Amino acid sequence: MPKGVPAHVPDDGLTTRQRRNRPLLMVHTGPGKGKSTAAFGLATRCWAQGWDIGVFQFVKSAKWRIGEERALRVLGDSGEGGRVTWNKMGEGWSWIRRPGAEPDHAADAAEGWEQIKRELAAETYRLYVLDEFTYPMKWGWVDVDDVVATLRDRPGAQHVVITGRDADPRLLAAADLVTEMAKVKHPMDAGQKGQRGIEW
Repeated sequence: MPKGVPAHVPDDGLTTRQRRNRPLLMVHTGPGKGKSTAAFGLATRCWAQGWDIGVFQFVKSAKWRIGEERALRVLGDSGEGGRVTWNKMGEGWSWIRRPGAEPDHAADAAEGWEQIKRELAAETYRLYVLDEFTYPMKWGWVDVDDVVATLRDRPGAQHVVITGRDADPRLLAAADLVTEMAKVKHPMDAGQKGQRGIEW
């Protein structure tokens, strides 16, 4: 893709402008750091274009005050770009499943997905960030086939980015853009925990 020119142009009857402006389903997956960070960077660019943004954050604690949330809320309230709405759909680190709480988390995730479906049907946002959404699919809290069908058939010009490890192959097959973050080296390998400003 030198200079942003596609290597192949399909014979689909669309103009260059129509093809360029098709809404995308994007997935950031893999074991490396930066999946959510990349999605929030994308949200910042979309905000600057005046797009309304809906962030739906799964399996991260509702008590956390993460940097991306604060930054996007301030931007959304500034009146200069698009509107930003932030929704937290559960709690607990992606890789920690607290005993006894799973039914509640599963119910929260299922209701979160139903809310997203309602927002998609209403064409509420131009960009949807479904952060850590691969986990509810992996754990069976949300039906993958329903997710794929809903996102495939979404109306209008709504872009969706999904983050999280272990993305289901059906989701990857349906996506227009898939990025896999590969870990080469991480401070945790040397026993260093996450720190403010780097991880949150």
